[in-house]
Amino acid sequence: MDLVDWLSSNGGIAHVDDLVRAGFTRHRIRNAVAASLVRRIRRSWVCTSAAPPLLKRAASVSGRLACVTAAKHHGLWTLDDDDDEQVPDRTHLSVAPNASRFDAGDATVHWNAGLVETSRHELVEPVLNALVQIADCRPFDHAVATWESAIRKGAIQRDFLGRLPLRTEASRRVLLASSELSDSGIESLPLARLRRIGIEPRQQARLLGHRVDGLIGDRLVYQVDGYEFHRSSEQRNTDIAHDRALTLAGFTVFRFDYTDVIFGWAAIEQQIREALAIGLHRAA
Repeated sequence: MDLVDWLSSNGGIAHVDDLVRAGFTRHRIRNAVAASLVRRIRRSWVCTSAAPPLLKRAASVSGRLACVTAAKHHGLWTLDDDDDEQVPDRTHLSVAPNASRFDAGDATVHWNAGLVETSRHELVEPVLNALVQIADCRPFDHAVATWESAIRKGAIQRDFLGRLPLRTEASRRVLLASSELSDSGIESLPLARLRRIGIEPRQQARLLGHRVDGLIGDRLVYQVDGYEFHRSSEQRNTDIAHDRALTLAGFTVFRFDYTDVIFGWAAIEQQIREALAIGLHRAA
């Protein structure tokens, strides 16, 4: 197979050792580089012009995509940095603890070794390493949302996480707060934020034949509409009808969406506090 074709069918970028194992001689690789058919990154990586920019950037520092950048690569839910002005939008890279002589630019660099050993042939941190990095690097509620995404997608098992020798208090706190109950990342955030202020909702409580995202006390319900809630007008109508039925049964229902959670949480939290102050969470 042609070298360019092989690279294109294997992610666009590869370590020279992997190319040699695939049957390409070092002489052939050098000729392809000299002919500008492929590009060499540092000494050990070769890529096509169509290789993913983030992977090329990781190779340029002899490192790996890390933290939220790795989580996105693995298909996990993360809060986009441009949705949070307090968290700058940066690429996260990990390098060996003894790494030197590289320019990471404006990237956030992680130096600590992960729980899962990696080889110099990898450009992306394993899911487990990325999760631990997120716990130590990101806001607590963001970290919980990504950990729960990994659990929900089956990328990691909750029981297995509990057996790990987590090294930091931050990662242990995130583990304790993470479960399999949230249907999406946007549902994970309110729960983590409410628990932070001493409010403990019941997740996925069944009321009048349907599950609700959160039940506070006996009577205060909250529902979260993420991007996916527009999946059908029929589902939307069912949700609204359930809200009306709950109201008639004596529940107070708060429904909020992605914009409320990401950009207007302070107002939502204040309204929930006020609802508790006047006893809307208590049965009559």
